[in-house]
Amino acid sequence: MQLHWVYKNFGELSVDELYAILQLRNEVFSVEQNCVYQDADDKDQPAYHLCGWDGSKLAAYCRILPKGISYGHPSIGRVVTSPQYRKEGYGREMMQLAVRKTIEQFNDPVIIISAQLYLQHFYESIGFVQVSDTYMEDGIPHIKMQYG
Repeated sequence: MQLHWVYKNFGELSVDELYAILQLRNEVFSVEQNCVYQDADDKDQPAYHLCGWDGSKLAAYCRILPKGISYGHPSIGRVVTSPQYRKEGYGREMMQLAVRKTIEQFNDPVIIISAQLYLQHFYESIGFVQVSDTYMEDGIPHIKMQYG
């Protein structure tokens, strides 16, 4: 199955698209990972949103932030694949597309992410390298990684 990829800024998102994004992030980051944190962090508005749709079902999502919002370079965050769509390669497809979109959008070859430690090898396979020691974020071990 092929996902339909949509790339929009915050103002271009429909109410239904935004609801699907928040629903998926809540399902995985809050419920599945049993993590209490403030998801609505005022970073969605300046972000670009990359959504992988299977019809009307959001299968994969990430947001792309300009430099100065989280780091001194553009960043990719809230990377998530719906549990029903895992092990199909959509996360890799999305991250490869997100890297290309980020570089094109911001004309900066350097991208920073805050990666959950258990996903280090996945991100390394896409070209990211670890640039920090392990730190705790919302009770989950993370590392800062850089592309480019």
